[in-house]
Amino acid sequence: MGISNLSPCLVYGLMGLCGFLSVSHSLTLDYYAKTCPTVLQVVRKEMECAVLSDPRNAAFVVRLHFHDCFVQGCDGSVLLDDTITLQGEKKASTNIHSLKGFRIIDRIKNSLESECPGIVSCADILTIAARDAVILVGGPYWEVPLGRMDSTTAGYELADTNLPSANEGLLSIISKFLYQGLSVTDMVALSGAHTIGMARCENFRERIYGDFEATSNDGNNPISKSYLDKLRSICPPVGKAAENNITAMDNVTPEVFDNSYFHMLMRGEGLMNSDQELYSSLLGMETRALVKKYAAEPLAFFQQFSDSMVKLGNITNSDSFFTGEVRTNCRFINT
Repeated sequence: MGISNLSPCLVYGLMGLCGFLSVSHSLTLDYYAKTCPTVLQVVRKEMECAVLSDPRNAAFVVRLHFHDCFVQGCDGSVLLDDTITLQGEKKASTNIHSLKGFRIIDRIKNSLESECPGIVSCADILTIAARDAVILVGGPYWEVPLGRMDSTTAGYELADTNLPSANEGLLSIISKFLYQGLSVTDMVALSGAHTIGMARCENFRERIYGDFEATSNDGNNPISKSYLDKLRSICPPVGKAAENNITAMDNVTPEVFDNSYFHMLMRGEGLMNSDQELYSSLLGMETRALVKKYAAEPLAFFQQFSDSMVKLGNITNSDSFFTGEVRTNCRFINT
């Protein structure tokens, strides 16, 4: 039996983690049809401006959405600033250097507050914006169910517990996706979002001075060797001064949402250990087959990515439907 065929509750029970399920809580496609009918157009216009000004903004927003949904569900908690009474998620070790794009969400929120004040939640804004970000750099379209509420709490500790890290092993990453109700297939497809965006030296140093050459199909491949030399010039083996140096996660088409990421993994050129583990891990028979499939069939990747993004967006914070709100400012709880 493949790992993805295990019942999530069985996995949770074995791990002692049964308790948080990915459940769609009255989310509908027409949630704002009467209260804010222009919501999709407003978000799309702002995202078009953001991506036109800098294509990297697409990856920033997609990453924000992922980091939001893996901590307390998709409730906008990742957007909260620290206050005297609340410790937000932005300064958690997995977030502090990796999350950007907050001002984009601020601009969208300001526009919507002018259009239909107090109606559209920040959690919904982030979910729509992530979809539009993908489309604007060449990725697939999907319908976004809406109706999330904004949480009045944040999960600082959960950010470090729930979010996968750059050097994590395959089974550990799989367990974190299963805990959210996402399958191995979802995990591989969603990892394909690394076809856009950048990574910091701190997150790929261990990889390029570790098994990068060993995973290559041909250790003498001059293209792979040239790529590795370039990465090492960006990220020397020691020294904190270089930790913020960045490079594209997809070295072929870094600003286009396509299936190039999976071809990179098959060449042994995944930038971070958590990327290459999908193809090179001895435990990755199922993930390896999916990498090959998405490399060969871009339409299959697009379809699965769309389906998996809907599942990701449907991870809701049940408490927010009772104690949540629609924030007027995404950075702060309403007073």
